[in-house]
Amino acid sequence: MTTDNTAQTLPDGRPIPVMTGAERPMLESWLGFHRATLELKCAGLDDAQVRLAAAAPSSLTLLGLVQHLAEVERNWFQRVFGLDVPTVYGTEDGYVLDPGRGMEDALGVWRREIARGQEHCAGLALDDHGWIPDGPMAGVEVSLRWVLIHLVEEYARHNGHADILRESIDGVTGA
Repeated sequence: MTTDNTAQTLPDGRPIPVMTGAERPMLESWLGFHRATLELKCAGLDDAQVRLAAAAPSSLTLLGLVQHLAEVERNWFQRVFGLDVPTVYGTEDGYVLDPGRGMEDALGVWRREIARGQEHCAGLALDDHGWIPDGPMAGVEVSLRWVLIHLVEEYARHNGHADILRESIDGVTGA
């Protein structure tokens, strides 16, 4: 039996979530795992492939998912915790595709939003709180703990969508 709790990776490069120890590193490591899973699902595809929808009538695409999750990152880690920043793509959900924006651009934006959110929340405790800025729950108070749990759930759900999208594009399954 091992009790080593240092960062380890799976053969595909994704970090293995922390399995013992303090709550915040555990939550953040699960979020990191799901972020890496999304990126893995998008790897090696061309611009046309990341724009393919898997199942009618849905228009959901891998590119749209990455854009959406950039919006999610900005909203929950920046806007909720006091930064007055606009949406990333000019829409609340980020799903609308622009013919001039490819996956590398979207992944770059997504990575920057992750880094900005991490920097902004680095000094916060799990019990620190912010307020949902808009939408049907505008003004509701939430803790950083709740946001981290919600983001793990959000990514897990969307990674299921990404699984279906990737399999329909080129047959790649797993991860």
